[in-house]
Amino acid sequence: MNISRIYRILRLITMLQGGRSYSVSDLARDLEVSRRTVFRDLNMLELAHIPYFYDQQSGGYSISDHFFLPPVNLTLPEAMSILILASGLGKSADFPLAGQSARAAVKLESVLPPAIRQQIGSVLDRVDMSLGPVARHEKLDDIFYTIAGAVGKRRICRIVYISFHEHQQVTTFIHPLRMIFVGKAWYLLAYSARHRQVRTFKLGRIRKITVTNRTFRWPEDVDPSKHFGSAWSMIPEGKIYNIRLRFEAKVAGNVAEVMWHPSQQVRWLDDGSMEYEVKVDGLGEITWWILGYGDQVEVLAPAVLRRRIRQVASTVLERYDRQKVC
Repeated sequence: MNISRIYRILRLITMLQGGRSYSVSDLARDLEVSRRTVFRDLNMLELAHIPYFYDQQSGGYSISDHFFLPPVNLTLPEAMSILILASGLGKSADFPLAGQSARAAVKLESVLPPAIRQQIGSVLDRVDMSLGPVARHEKLDDIFYTIAGAVGKRRICRIVYISFHEHQQVTTFIHPLRMIFVGKAWYLLAYSARHRQVRTFKLGRIRKITVTNRTFRWPEDVDPSKHFGSAWSMIPEGKIYNIRLRFEAKVAGNVAEVMWHPSQQVRWLDDGSMEYEVKVDGLGEITWWILGYGDQVEVLAPAVLRRRIRQVASTVLERYDRQKVC
């Protein structure tokens, strides 16, 4: 696309969002091009997903007042924080919202005053974000925005889902309640008609989703924000355990500087080690977290968790003690 056409299309956008309706003849005259060229330019706007529309009463075209957001007066720290988050997320190609956030960052940066834009640009070149390992989210943008729309409008959906728990592909109607990013992946909290309860669905395992015209009422007995309760991460098991651990000095500082759970409490010992206490619902998730620290942690309580860790460690030892068969 040459510069003259870019300039003309920008003028076309400016005219169509100006609050009045333009006929094709009006546009051709003001832009000094043929009617055929105007139609080609309008087609370009359509390809760019700019929602212009034709008003039959006035016989002209215009752009919705709500498409372009009004300018927002941001302070330097506000603009910098948004751009750092948006551009950082945009570098993660496998993450839903990545493309949209990257484009939003470019738009925001382009409308900043030159002095502020230069100052922020020098910072952005030296700041990176690392989300750590995340689940694969290739081609999930469409599903993400479809679900987001259904959540907002309270629309019942039909999904085809790969259930690891049931070891099969299942089909169910759901009432989508809330989307949440936990740990490494996006999940959907929804009531499932098949299971007759609120369940958690991983977006990456949804193979197909169809939004129906039927709506649902918000369940009075379900608070999505409290669904995970006191679980270590996201799988409550229905029983609260008072857990006490002792971390060796080598890893104690790394553990203590992270808020792993809202209930955690730490107590430093004279030798640099640390006692860690937490109240969690269920042992499954925290078991694997503890094992990740190997010999640098010991379970002091409860006894059932000590036995569980011992059993796993014994199984691992037996596996490595076997004579390797070549």
